[in-house]
Amino acid sequence: MSNGIHEMPTTWRCGRFLFDFTKRKRPIVMGILNATPDSFSDGGKFRTAKDAIAQAELMIANGVDLIDIGGESTRPGAEPVELQEELDRVLPVIEALKDCGVPLSIDTYKAQTMRQALSAGVDCVNDIWALRQDGTVDAVLESKSCGIVLMHMQRDPLTMQFDPEYQNIISEVMQFLKERAELLKEKGVDANRIAIDPGFGFGKNLKHNLEMLSKFGQFSQLGYAVLAGISRKSMLGKITGKDTHERLAPSVAAAIMAADRGARIIRVHDVPETVDALKLWEAIDA
Repeated sequence: MSNGIHEMPTTWRCGRFLFDFTKRKRPIVMGILNATPDSFSDGGKFRTAKDAIAQAELMIANGVDLIDIGGESTRPGAEPVELQEELDRVLPVIEALKDCGVPLSIDTYKAQTMRQALSAGVDCVNDIWALRQDGTVDAVLESKSCGIVLMHMQRDPLTMQFDPEYQNIISEVMQFLKERAELLKEKGVDANRIAIDPGFGFGKNLKHNLEMLSKFGQFSQLGYAVLAGISRKSMLGKITGKDTHERLAPSVAAAIMAADRGARIIRVHDVPETVDALKLWEAIDA
């Protein structure tokens, strides 16, 4: 299923791990692990390191490929968290999981958190600001192999959903991601370490989000692994009328739609259901 895809990356380097897409068609399942009190879907469930570690072990048992650890909510309207509080939330989890057998990602936009997380053993930096905050480019350049996920966001989490506007959502998001990725390549980062995320729900209304999902294959034309993060998001609630904890079915459906359109990484809350659905998708689309 081409869906307008012209250049697909064959590998994605993620720190100590290398994902080879010539050997697996199924996208990488990135499991969300929020060590926060206020994330939009699971805030407060895994606030202690013990609870977060138990959840990570459950995701591993259910077939997760990558665990994305976050210590600060970036839901619409979220208030920033102080650096030390974020570090206190994520570092004990990273330390406990660094030898768990699957790569770890840190979901942060703070340079110091990136540095300390990489030093503690994470394999990937996932940044909603696409490394636009002070010191973040230098922080990832200090690692020779970490994966880097660059996301598009209009404005910031506090204001991003205040009437977002685009002339052409696809071309504008693609241009932004292309520029951020090329900046890293100019500084010596290999293209196979870079993944891009169009940022569903980050400064987009329902129409924008649906257009991005419909035309998701176009993002692969940039030549990088593309991440889809749609799990349990408000766009699904607006369509189905279901609240956050009742969005399993549309989340899995969105994952399959994204896989059909070239997603190489799919970021989810519901690991076992998504893994099973993608196994079936892989079997019939081989």
